[in-house]
Amino acid sequence: MKKNQDIVYNDCWIFILLLTTLVILTESMKVYTFNIFEIDLTYALFLLPFSYFIVNYIAKKYDYKKAIAAIAISGVIFVSFTCIISYLVSNNLMLDSIAGELCAYVVSQFINLTIYMFLLNNTPSLFVLVLFNYLFALVVYYMIYTLLYLNMVVGDTYWIGYFITLIIQFILCIIITIIDKKIKRGQ
Repeated sequence: MKKNQDIVYNDCWIFILLLTTLVILTESMKVYTFNIFEIDLTYALFLLPFSYFIVNYIAKKYDYKKAIAAIAISGVIFVSFTCIISYLVSNNLMLDSIAGELCAYVVSQFINLTIYMFLLNNTPSLFVLVLFNYLFALVVYYMIYTLLYLNMVVGDTYWIGYFITLIIQFILCIIITIIDKKIKRGQ
């Protein structure tokens, strides 16, 4: 008599590919801007929260190691993509800009993932805590991005744009957190 076995497919690579594509798309969208209150904002601000969501999804559905691998793979491909495009477009590769963006991305992702895993393992993962985790990761990203990539902390319009960006992303994070709370843990 045959035993009926459930076959479990490891489709984690699809989400790693999705994360990598989203990171490349976010980088590509940084050159396209729109205007709010006479402040230029980039369309990438709509995509960035979803990269944190995908990493958290991988950690929740699969495991922590696969989420770490997703961050590493997307970071390496992000650097490769930026180098290739920079070479093709201008033949001028600026390593300090790549290092600043990569550092902001990787550090904020690891902070997000570490806090998220702590919340999953040690708390009932309250909606507010998960929401604040997403927002904190975004604040860390912009802090590192501003200090390393832009090499400045400027006044006037920068801070207005910064807070408008965080308000828009706060709204996106509420939606992402609602979706996140509906995802069951494990495969």
